[in-house]
This record gives sequence, C-alpha cells and structure tokens, in this order.
Amino acid sequence: MNIIFMGTPDFAKESLEKIYNAGHNIVAVVTNPDKPKGRGMKVIASPVKEFAVKKNIKVFQPLKIKNNEEFIGEIKSLNPDLMVVVAYGKILPKEVLDIPKYGAINVHGSILPKYRGAAPIQWAVLNGDKETGITTMFMDLEMDAGDIILTEKVEIDDDETTGELWNRLSIIGGELLVKTVDLIENSVKTIEETSDENLLEKIKKKVGAKKQPENYSLAPMLSKEMSKIDWTKSAREIHNLVRGLDPIMGAYSMCDGKKIKFWKVNVVDYDNKTNKPGEILTCSKKEGLKIQTGNGIIEVIEIQGENAKRMDIKSFLNGTQIKVGTILQ
Repeated sequence: MNIIFMGTPDFAKESLEKIYNAGHNIVAVVTNPDKPKGRGMKVIASPVKEFAVKKNIKVFQPLKIKNNEEFIGEIKSLNPDLMVVVAYGKILPKEVLDIPKYGAINVHGSILPKYRGAAPIQWAVLNGDKETGITTMFMDLEMDAGDIILTEKVEIDDDETTGELWNRLSIIGGELLVKTVDLIENSVKTIEETSDENLLEKIKKKVGAKKQPENYSLAPMLSKEMSKIDWTKSAREIHNLVRGLDPIMGAYSMCDGKKIKFWKVNVVDYDNKTNKPGEILTCSKKEGLKIQTGNGIIEVIEIQGENAKRMDIKSFLNGTQIKVGTILQ
C-alpha cells in the first residue's frame, strides 16, 4: 500500500520509523513547519521531518490544510491507499480525509473513549490514573471519535512522569500501528476491488472496527496557569500535578518573591493539622524539605530555584536557605 504519514513530534516519529522498518511504502510525510527553538532561537525541524529526510521520503510542511488547494492537489496526485496520522497538530478537513482509498487512521495516546483531545497522556498522569494505553482508529470529522480498530492497555506507575509515560507509549503506539496497517492490508486482499462507495465500510467490518461509546472525557491542551501549586489541595493531587507537568513546564510556587519549580516529590503519609497549607516543616540536608498540604505532606526530591538548574534536594539546600515556618505562595 502507498501510505502518507502525517505527524510532528518524537511520539509520531516512533510510529513512522516502525512502519517504515516493517517495509510499508511511505510515499510522503506531512509535518509542521520548522520552528525557532531554545535560547538561540535556532530553526529546528520536527523529529518526523528529520527521519523522513534521512530516508529520502518526500516532505510537505503546509502552514495550513483547510482551503489549501495546492497542497491537497499534490496529496491527491500521490494516489495514497492509506493515510496515517499521529500527533500531527492540525485538524484535517473532509476533503483530505476522503483522499486515501482505504481511509485515514490515527494513533491516539489513550484508551478511547476516555481522553479525547490534544493531551491524553498528560491528563492520565495529572488525574492519577492507574491505567491508560494506545488506540488506533479510523478518522472522521469529529476529533478522536472514529471507529476503534485496536487497543493496548498499560499500567501507569505511581511515580511515572508524563515524559516517561510518553516515551513508553510512543513505542507501543508504533508497534500497534504496524499491527493495524498489516490488518488493513490483509483485509483489503479479501475484498473484491470495486468502485463501490462502501469500500471503507467493508474494510471496517473486515478488521472488526467498533463504534465508540458516548461516555467520553476531554483532554484539552495544558495551560501555564495550571502549573502554579495550590497548597490547599491534597499531597496526592500535588504529587500528580508535579509528575504530570514533567518535563513540559514544571509545577511551581513562590517563596519570598522567587519562583521555585518542583520536579519530583514523594507523598508522606503522616499529617499535622496544626500547620498551614504550603508551610515549610523541615528544611535541612538531614531531614530534607517537607511541606504541608491541605491533606498530607510532601517531601521534595528534585527542585529548581529561580534562574538555576534542576537538581536534587541536597544540592539545592547546599546553596539555599529557607526558614522552617515559611509559607509558600
């Protein structure tokens, strides 16, 4: 089959690499335009583009998809059998989804219908879920609402960060994509070639695709506002916030007018109701840094002071003094 792959970040690159190595014919890659990044604002290509260039795969980087007749015409001219979309970052209009002969499929980082939207992996960690996974599905106009092809569930470790789970699921997603593409390719071989408009529906039946239930939840993009720690929340909720925002932006609090980011914390079981939320309970290399929450106590493991690097708590306390009784804001 001739496949057009659409994706942008490292999560998508894993899927592209897996289907390429499995021997499938990638006729083109569509990814977001190069962007300036870092302190030097150096223009950087996406991981998907970097892989495609190395393998001499044709690359498209349209600024927009909708009403882009030139781009749509070029995609049509490639006569793709299948379109694979993984974390591309743009909504695809019907005129694009209708181009591939055997439909467009998507790799999504949750067990649908839970967590439709842009940040399913992040919200699974932020909400303290014990389980998540990967879903492959046929795409339709409604976001993440298409018929489910395959799913694979995974457990989430109690201390696992978004970054760690992201890396695990990217590999699983690539492997599940290969199985999905193989399943579609083998199913097509059993269907008599015809111009029948119901060809896609026949393929869906052959692969056993299932309609999604309506009890879905949303996983919207994360905002910078949510990264400030509310110390009236429980130790468990703050723990989930910290690991959920690692490595995206980090959870922070203000201490004596300076921003401190928290990268790794543990939940301490004991509690002291006489202390205020956000109050520093201990701050020494011997006892560590422990902070009162609305319910429970957290122990800080990795931290980052203002204009400083991320470091372990002992290194931080070597050069920073915070008084016991200080209330974090």
